[in-house]
Amino acid sequence: MTSGFHAADRAVLRVSGADTRDFLQGLVTNDVGRLAAGPVYAALLSPQGKYLFDFILVADGDDVLIDVKADRAAALVQRLTLYRLRAKVTIGAERRVVVLGIGAVPDAAVADPRDPDLGWRAYPVEPAAFLAGMTPLEPASLEARRIGLAVPETGIELVPEESYILEMGFERLHGVDFRKGCYVGQEVTARMKHKTELRKGLARVRVEGRAAPGTEIRAGGKVAGTLLSTAGDQGLAYLRFDRVTGELAAGDARIVPIP
Repeated sequence: MTSGFHAADRAVLRVSGADTRDFLQGLVTNDVGRLAAGPVYAALLSPQGKYLFDFILVADGDDVLIDVKADRAAALVQRLTLYRLRAKVTIGAERRVVVLGIGAVPDAAVADPRDPDLGWRAYPVEPAAFLAGMTPLEPASLEARRIGLAVPETGIELVPEESYILEMGFERLHGVDFRKGCYVGQEVTARMKHKTELRKGLARVRVEGRAAPGTEIRAGGKVAGTLLSTAGDQGLAYLRFDRVTGELAAGDARIVPIP
């Protein structure tokens, strides 16, 4: 059974022009050359290596579509325009919208490049016509799937000017390429990969009891992290790994890390 919904919290941008691929290749964390094989998950970082935007790139002929959180779209256009300089590219909003779904992948849809278990994505101009005949999908069910797969969400786990993508699992989610060469923030990211051991990061947890997202997680009286997203008894937390010992609690709830 195929089911889906119009993800109104996502937007689509279009990058076009003779220099499109080279322009993006010098900016984003993943290898734009992989677009020949399908969609690509990537991020744009600050020069200090901190997360600014994450998005899915999709080839549309010689152009590239950018599937991004809607409330970050205008800021992304502004940032890309800042880097454009003399590159022969045009960057702007696109009429297409984002449809998310699970089940058999429809024609003109693509599997989510982060994890195929997240389902599929499509970019129609008329979402109602595209969804005709499909079973409606509750967004909450896809959110639970996201949490169960430990996939960070823009604005929740991924915080602009704060998050580091390796702590958020971008390597596991195919969102960074360490062989592609230079991009904005590459030096810091490479150093974190090759010269340091991650002491903090995103982790799946089980929440036994009630705890609101944003609640501090404590271990032996010390702050060990923060609960970020929940769905039932599943959760995602940002943890300090050196403090994840003994009993963990978020308010009155018991927190159990899931290996």
